[in-house]
Amino acid sequence: MANIIKPLVTEKMTGITEKQNKFGFIVRPDANKIEIAKEVAALYNVTVLAVNTCRYAGKRKSRYTRAGLIRGQKNAYKKAIVTIKEGETIDFYSNI
Repeated sequence: MANIIKPLVTEKMTGITEKQNKFGFIVRPDANKIEIAKEVAALYNVTVLAVNTCRYAGKRKSRYTRAGLIRGQKNAYKKAIVTIKEGETIDFYSNI
């Protein structure tokens, strides 16, 4: 297990959740759709209908400071959009 790293809670994802009953998660890059669906169903007690995944490459960033030019790179990650059965919901804030 442990394929899910964290839930994706942004303005855009919250809008999609309210309209289409889809939830977003940041997952391990080597996780597949079947593993993600099983883990979401086990963790949140919901029926998973579909899983869509997207891989994002790390972007290079640079900024000018007093010390000179600083270069770095953001981390690459994989995002999973999970569609659950109508009428069911996932509450990310219940454990706070």
